[in-house]
Amino acid sequence: MRLRAGVLAAGCLLLQAMGVAIFLRGFFPTAVRARPRGGPPGDGPAEPAPPGSGAVSNWSAVPPPLFRRVVLVLIDALRQDFVFGPKGKQFMPYATQVIEKGTSYSFVAEAKPPTVTMPRIKALMTGSIPGFIDVVVNLNSPALLDDNLIWQAKTAGKRIIFYGDDTWVKLFPKHFVEYDGTTSFFVSDFTEVDDNVTRHLDRVLKREDWDLLILHYLGLDHIGHVTGPNSPLVGPKLREMDNILKKIHISLLSKEGEASLPSLLVVCGDHGMSETGSHGGSSEGEVHTPLLFISSAFEKRSGPLTQPELVQQTDLASTLAVGLGLPISRNSVGTLILPVVGGKTMREQLRFLHLNGFQLSRLLEENTPAYEKDPGYEQFKIAEKSHGNWIKLYLEGNNSEILMNLGKKVLKQYLEALKTLSASLSKQVAQYDMYSMMVGTVIVMEVLVLLLLSVPKALSSRAEFEVPLSPSLFSLLFYLMCLVLCAVHVIVCTSAESLCYFCSMSWLTALGVMMLISALMCGILSAIGKILENSRLPVKNPVVSSSSWSEVDVLMLAGTIGHVLSLGASSFIEEEHQTWYFLINTLCLALCQELCRNYFLLKECDPQHGISLKQNFDSIGEASDCKSIDVPAPGNSKLDKVASSAEFIKGSDKWISLASPWIILICCRLLRSLNQTGVQWAHRPDFGHWLTSSEHKSELSFLAAVSLVMIFFLVQRRCSLVSKIAMALGLLGVYSYRAAIGNVVFPWQHDSKDISKGITEARFVYVFVLGIVFTGTKDLLKSQVISADSSVKSTGLWEVYSGLVLLAALLFRPHNLPVLVFCLLIQTMMTKYIWRPLKCDAAQITIMHYWFGQAFFYFQGNSNGIATVDVSAGFVGLESYVEIPAIFLTAFATYAGPLLWAIHLLCYLSSEVSRLKAQLVVLPGTVLF
Repeated sequence: MRLRAGVLAAGCLLLQAMGVAIFLRGFFPTAVRARPRGGPPGDGPAEPAPPGSGAVSNWSAVPPPLFRRVVLVLIDALRQDFVFGPKGKQFMPYATQVIEKGTSYSFVAEAKPPTVTMPRIKALMTGSIPGFIDVVVNLNSPALLDDNLIWQAKTAGKRIIFYGDDTWVKLFPKHFVEYDGTTSFFVSDFTEVDDNVTRHLDRVLKREDWDLLILHYLGLDHIGHVTGPNSPLVGPKLREMDNILKKIHISLLSKEGEASLPSLLVVCGDHGMSETGSHGGSSEGEVHTPLLFISSAFEKRSGPLTQPELVQQTDLASTLAVGLGLPISRNSVGTLILPVVGGKTMREQLRFLHLNGFQLSRLLEENTPAYEKDPGYEQFKIAEKSHGNWIKLYLEGNNSEILMNLGKKVLKQYLEALKTLSASLSKQVAQYDMYSMMVGTVIVMEVLVLLLLSVPKALSSRAEFEVPLSPSLFSLLFYLMCLVLCAVHVIVCTSAESLCYFCSMSWLTALGVMMLISALMCGILSAIGKILENSRLPVKNPVVSSSSWSEVDVLMLAGTIGHVLSLGASSFIEEEHQTWYFLINTLCLALCQELCRNYFLLKECDPQHGISLKQNFDSIGEASDCKSIDVPAPGNSKLDKVASSAEFIKGSDKWISLASPWIILICCRLLRSLNQTGVQWAHRPDFGHWLTSSEHKSELSFLAAVSLVMIFFLVQRRCSLVSKIAMALGLLGVYSYRAAIGNVVFPWQHDSKDISKGITEARFVYVFVLGIVFTGTKDLLKSQVISADSSVKSTGLWEVYSGLVLLAALLFRPHNLPVLVFCLLIQTMMTKYIWRPLKCDAAQITIMHYWFGQAFFYFQGNSNGIATVDVSAGFVGLESYVEIPAIFLTAFATYAGPLLWAIHLLCYLSSEVSRLKAQLVVLPGTVLF
């Protein structure tokens, strides 16, 4: 069966998509879930029955609320050192006073990755641990259907008011009696997004018609995204938040004389921020947030201040449920924060812990087949039995020290059981469906191998493939593989203790997947057999076909395969930048060796052969302005290629060519010092942090100005006059934009107080970007429709490339502009002094572009974690959140390195084709071997 390249590629793409889908379904673990909620919640479990048949507990319902009102103030991206560190003492004096001497309890809440807003809100309100799949829906949050604190409060008749991030409104529609949502994704807004929340405070705090008030402030998170945690804007924003907390606390205290129950003020953050201002990963600054409980019901703090205790962020849902007199959410894996209820009687404290333990044990029963053997379940049953003995003594009226000591013992048993139960449930979130992952991986790898075996035919003129479909489907090997795979499927599915997605499919669907895997394997074996059979045939022209692999070829093949294999280990994925840094450094050394060999082996070549070649190239040089010509060497032997390649190195160019790999190595080493990335060393200081600190704004301004000037000189050489003028004005606009938002300063500026959003300056640059790209697109269309001149197509590609470079300069942060400069510099040096002298073929140049593109992705400061995504780039020049432009700009800024190297590959290959055609036209009588 014969298939054209397009049909085969489309089929392989569909199979790849299916394999990736099965893999991802197993990679994202299924969350721990209780039975679906239905109807109003019933009464909680009764107290443990005392032993014997005499006394009976008189407390079986959910305990009454401990607080009349609760105000939850969530400050987005509030790091724990912003409150408990030096910045807290400097910019949040009222909060610091309450923590040190007031009636409060302070904790450090640990958030589990992914540390982005929507999953964190889920964790705070449900007590469950969201998975990484929630990152995908973070931009458009659906309604939350799981059991949660907001739903329980609404069902119980609580009146809830919300102001802030509109993610809450999407998650909890029709739950609030009053709300005002603000857009969370417009990160250039530092003030209005918080003013829209604060403007309701005076009116709401005077009212008595609410039970739960939730305020979500976004300004601090936006400042972090745009300017980082060390920005001078952080201090004033923290002071603003401190004044708001003071206003709320004083208002709550003034109303407590009229009520029987006290009020509670809770201050927390959904996540922190990294040293670059982003979030989403698992660094200490991202996962550790402050958690404050402030109420007159607590004892006034006395004595020296101790280090805040570490709790889990999921513990807040259980604690607030008890404080409001609500059932704990069914899916919660959090534990009660005991100090919050520490002022109650021993019976009440034990009752609260028993409610929490009963909920966790029930959740464990519904998600673990062998739950009775779980250590946490066994500890809970022991504590429950001891609790019954304590109740018996209590109901008998025993008030001796024995009762108190037994109560403390039961309290300790409950806390240990809750901790173990919570840990057991939390571990289940990280359990992957390995069987589904393996099936998806096998499909993807088989299709990949099939594509690799088809590459030689894809490069031929006809590009048609003989698919051995009939022999494979009717071969004995095919049926044997199907039987073996079906047997493995039955064994895995019948012995699996946890739910498996692939096992939940119908047997007919599973059989179809097994037959697909078997057919692909038979096709691969058949293709390999044909390749081996063809290799044994006699060669008609051994001189032309003989080829030898250089060290560069071996390195590129081994490096690419080695990188693919390294992705099988999570540690290599976390530190993937180290792999690419090593590969490009090694590549530079190999290229240096190749250049030296080509230059010094020229002396050993045949003198007459060298003279004839020199005369030929000299005549070409006189007829054309090009210095390097990609003409195949005579006989295609390695010695002739060395001789012909070395002729390109004339005068001073040969020394620049020999020095180019070392210059590139120096550039790469400087770029490594600019941005720390990865996981293990991301916290270490780098040159980028030094530049972005407020004390070095003048140095950053000078570096940004020099970088923009160098970008102009490196790009303008292939642009038209109009594009050169547009590029110059656009780069000037880039600096003006950064000066407008306060990143850099002009020489005549003494301070940066006049900070704006820079919308006018950014749009000024966008005009020139669109103009340059439009000019290049016009040339591309002209080359396809009107003229067949390849030089017009090459010029159009370079124009588009120049426009994208200007866009990258606008979106990059000022300290990252040297990355763009070195990218252009390395591309220029490799084009003129490495690829052309070495006469590299298209495959070699393509792999080198891929390697350097991946390396520059990490030189930008990116990593395989979402915490390094610069969200602020998506809002450059936008007055409000517009989804499509924001997504495009964010994606372009993140992948600018690989994208610019990919487009440069197209530009280079196109220019080489047009250059070779021009040489053939100039010298029609030239004989090419």
